[in-house]
Parts: sequence; C-alpha cells; structure tokens
Amino acid sequence: MSGLSMMCGPGTSTASTAEDTYVFDPGSLTTAQVMGDACAVCHAKWPRPRRPLGELPDGTGVYGCAECAGFVMAHNARALEHALAAH
Repeated sequence: MSGLSMMCGPGTSTASTAEDTYVFDPGSLTTAQVMGDACAVCHAKWPRPRRPLGELPDGTGVYGCAECAGFVMAHNARALEHALAAH
C-alpha cells in the first residue's frame, strides 16, 4: 500500500494523550490530500475522507476514507503488538 509509505514516522501527539500520531510529508501528497479533499492513501475524493490518519508537520490533520483508515488502524495495532512483545 503506497499510502503507508508516505508517512515520515511516529511523532508525539500535541494532545494530552500518549497516543502516537503519524506525521506525513506534505511533499509526497497531492494538493487535494493536503487540503483534506482526498484520502491520503488511495486518493478517493468521494465520499470526502473524514477519518484522521495523522498530521502534517504544521499540525494540520491528514484524513482518509473509512476503508484505508481501517487498514492503518490494523497496521498500527500489529506494530504495537510487536513492540510490546519485543520489549
């Protein structure tokens, strides 16, 4: 899935939670993806993506369609399981 490779890496969320937020490289996204008008993974424009996937370096949210957001959540859950098992 090419969209997952667009992520620069996990960063610290600006919220008070301990959740990791992925920071996307805006240079690897289209204008529609940066503006939130297209899914950051599959480029789908309709229905408009509403699921948060991460953010840009300036803190602007990056969004995805429901299907891609499910893939990202599953990927993140597996990565957390591996990290906990390795620790």
